[in-house]
Amino acid sequence: MRFAFIIAAGCVLAVAPAAAQRVETSASIGYSWSEGISGDDRLVNGQIYNEGGLDSGTSWNFTIGGFITERVQLEFLYGRQSSLFNVSGPNARQDIADLNIDHYMGNVVYNWGEASSRMRPFILFGLGATNYGFGDTITDPVVNPLAPSNIESKTKFSTTWGGGVKYYFGPNIGAKVGARWTPTFINSTDEGVWCDYWYGCWVIQDMQYSHQFETSVGITVRF
Repeated sequence: MRFAFIIAAGCVLAVAPAAAQRVETSASIGYSWSEGISGDDRLVNGQIYNEGGLDSGTSWNFTIGGFITERVQLEFLYGRQSSLFNVSGPNARQDIADLNIDHYMGNVVYNWGEASSRMRPFILFGLGATNYGFGDTITDPVVNPLAPSNIESKTKFSTTWGGGVKYYFGPNIGAKVGARWTPTFINSTDEGVWCDYWYGCWVIQDMQYSHQFETSVGITVRF
């Protein structure tokens, strides 16, 4: 999966024509607020658990892309957040395992202003994948049945939406401040059947997403 997205990053740069203004790369550090998903009630050791949670934490990301016009940019984004996977219920919480959340995104970025402007606000939209890489479990599975000895990593489809502003100190280097919202599709469950007069009946599904909202600050370099 990671190798495929590295190839995708190369394709992003390859589509930029020779007449494109320049290539731009950035590195940022920030903080991500994360949200898990809800599930069915589960009784363990006298406590009810019905949510799988992700702790908020420090994040960082790297981008590289090329301008295909003076304002439109295609870029590849890799980001990581350090987190912790937990389960909780009405009166209980149990930490389960360390967790790295990795984003691999192909983004379209629109920049306002001219290429020579010192300040350029931007917005972005991207498609890609989020990988949940579980580390060592926090508690002994013999003591805590909620904590398996090993949790398999998962990769899920995700989108990203964001914006911010870049301020260039000179022709090639500047500061970058931004915010991104990344909803990741986790699963869907059948919620019932809906019927009407015109189209008949169909199954209604509840789509569950894990949401992350990141704010970051960093540097950007143009070549």
